[in-house]
Amino acid sequence: MRFLAITLIVHRPDPVTGRRKSTHERFREVLGNAVLAEELGFDGFGVGERHERPFISSSPTVVLSHVAALTRRIRLFTAVTTLSLLDPVRAYEDYATLDHLSEGRLDLIIGKGNGTAQRELFHVTPEDQWDRNAESYEVFRQLWRRDKVTAKTRFRPELTDAEVWPRPYQRPVRVWHGSATSRESVDLAARYGDPLFSANVTNPIEPYAELVRYYRERWEHYGHDPADIAVGAGSAGLLVAPTTQQALAAYRPVFEANLAFFRRAGLPVVFETLEDFVERSSALIGSPQQVIDKVHRYHEQFGHTVLHLHADAGGLTDTRHRDSLELFQSAVAPVLRKDIPDPPFPWAPVHPAAEEPAHV
Repeated sequence: MRFLAITLIVHRPDPVTGRRKSTHERFREVLGNAVLAEELGFDGFGVGERHERPFISSSPTVVLSHVAALTRRIRLFTAVTTLSLLDPVRAYEDYATLDHLSEGRLDLIIGKGNGTAQRELFHVTPEDQWDRNAESYEVFRQLWRRDKVTAKTRFRPELTDAEVWPRPYQRPVRVWHGSATSRESVDLAARYGDPLFSANVTNPIEPYAELVRYYRERWEHYGHDPADIAVGAGSAGLLVAPTTQQALAAYRPVFEANLAFFRRAGLPVVFETLEDFVERSSALIGSPQQVIDKVHRYHEQFGHTVLHLHADAGGLTDTRHRDSLELFQSAVAPVLRKDIPDPPFPWAPVHPAAEEPAHV
């Protein structure tokens, strides 16, 4: 099994202390967390893309380029690239450049991934968002694979023998499809034989497990080998401590502060108590053995081989958060790596391109 640390770069007051870091401090914190993730042995570091408050992750390519300069081994993920909002030509240019600068360490997770404010900002409607996502991905996919692309499009000017530069480093880049609530993303992933990444954060397991089962059905429907399936899954929180009691005591102020925030903001509350949150959500809160057992329970439903954890402290003290990550890597990850297989592809650059001849 492989492990990612992921941030959406939420920028709001600390749920426990009430202090909000400056924008500059928050970005520096993200970079520090990426370096720490590599030091601790994580396999990937992911940055989300959002274009509305309270997020400041509107430019993941810029952030990941800086992370690439500070790290050497860890793979870089987007989480998710919101292709329904983007021009696929411009997205290709940004990510192909990042892939070269990172020596082929880029993986993309794509998805619709937009709320009302983002849709309005980019003039995307609920009726056309899925078609935009599919069209943008199809164009993006061709641009990565072909030197010249012709495409009849609805949502951007058509392409006729278009050349887009730079040509890619990885041939091709690996693209995961983010899955939260809709079968459209799942079907798109299965159609192209691409891996799936379940959000698995907001609700109990069943709706996510149902979409993963549908993905497996559609995968076979499109004629792909079931042995080639790769599924990733998110988690709703992390705190690993020597005992369950210590973990619950340390996480309770975070949970209660977040619960109060959801209620003030009029957001739906799925888990009313910390105990219910720990039991029925995907949060990994408890002793090392408790966390291992929970990941195994989810694996029985998902068959996932990649797991993402929160890169941010999210209300924990920096020391508590680091201790939790260190304990996860020393006592949890080795067991899960042994028990659960890796994805069915190398965790390395995808067919790095040979040096291209100079063009006159």
